[in-house]
Amino acid sequence: MNTPQKTILLANPRGFCAGVDRAISIVERALEQFGAPIYVRHEVVHNKFVVDNLRAKGAVFIEELSDVPAGATLIYSAHGVSKSVQQEAQNRGFRVFDATCPLVSKVHKEVERLNAQGCRIIMIGHKKHPEVEGTMGQLPEGEILLVETVADVANLAVCDTEKLAHVSQTTLSVDETADIVAALKARFPHIRSPHKEDICYATTNRQEAVKTLADENEVVIVVGSPNSSNSNRLREVAAQHGAAAYMADNAGCLKKEWFSGKTRVGVTAGASAPEVLVQEVIAVLKQWGYDAVRESDGVAENIVFVLPKELRGA
Repeated sequence: MNTPQKTILLANPRGFCAGVDRAISIVERALEQFGAPIYVRHEVVHNKFVVDNLRAKGAVFIEELSDVPAGATLIYSAHGVSKSVQQEAQNRGFRVFDATCPLVSKVHKEVERLNAQGCRIIMIGHKKHPEVEGTMGQLPEGEILLVETVADVANLAVCDTEKLAHVSQTTLSVDETADIVAALKARFPHIRSPHKEDICYATTNRQEAVKTLADENEVVIVVGSPNSSNSNRLREVAAQHGAAAYMADNAGCLKKEWFSGKTRVGVTAGASAPEVLVQEVIAVLKQWGYDAVRESDGVAENIVFVLPKELRGA
C-alpha cells in the first residue's frame, strides 16, 4: 500500500506588505544616517524577530516619550499615534520620522474630514490596539465611539442618527467587519461608509489567500507573532474555513502533534512576518516528511510606499 505524499502549499500573497517594508526601512535608514540609539514609539511592527533584529542594531523601543532623551531621534510605529503624542514630541523638540502606514494615515485623514463635516464617528476595531488608539486619538477623547462586535452595535448611545459615519481598523477580519457594518446600517440607515474600504489591501489579499489554503489543506500554519492583529485574523479565517489552524511565531513553536495523520499542510505569514521565518518553518516540516512544496496562485502585489525624503538618500 502506497503511503500518501505529504505536501506543503504556500499562500500567495503572504508576509511583508508595503507598509511594513516602509516602516522597517525607516528605522534602518535612520540608524544608518544618525547612528544608534534611535527611539521607536511602540514596536515598529508586531513581529518579535523584526523587533529583536532592529534592537540589536541600536533601536530602542519605548511606550512613553518621557523615556526619550532630549535631542533624540524618534520614530512612530506603523500603527500610527494620537495627536497628543505628536504634540508632546513637537514640544520636546525631537527629530521625528513618521513610519505610520500610509493606509492608516488615510483613515486618520478620513476621521478629520468627517469630523469637520459634523459627523459623529463610530470606529470598528479592537480596544487597546495601538492603531485604534492612534486613530481615535485624532480627535478629543470621547468623540469617536468604538465597536468590536455586532453585539456592541445595539448598545451604542447616539443622539443625532442623521450625521453618523464609520471607519475601521485596517487589519480586521473582512467578513466579520462586513457583519458589523451591516448591523450599523440596519440600526442607522443614514450612516456614511468610507469612499474606499478601510481594511487594507494586504489584509484583504492575505485573508482571501488563506481561505483557499484552508479549503485545500487539513492544517494551516500562520507565521506571525501573538500580538499581530492581522496574523491572528488569518488564523481565525483559516479555522472558520474548516482547517486546523495554528499560529507560530517561529519554527521552534511548531508541535508534531498538530500534524499527526495529516498529509496536506498550508503555510502563510502575517503582513509583519519576514519570509526567512516561513522558510525555517518549511525546513522543519521537510524534516518531518513534508517533502513536496508548491506555491499557490494568488494576487500579485506591487505597491511601494516612499520613504520620508530626508531618508531616501541614506
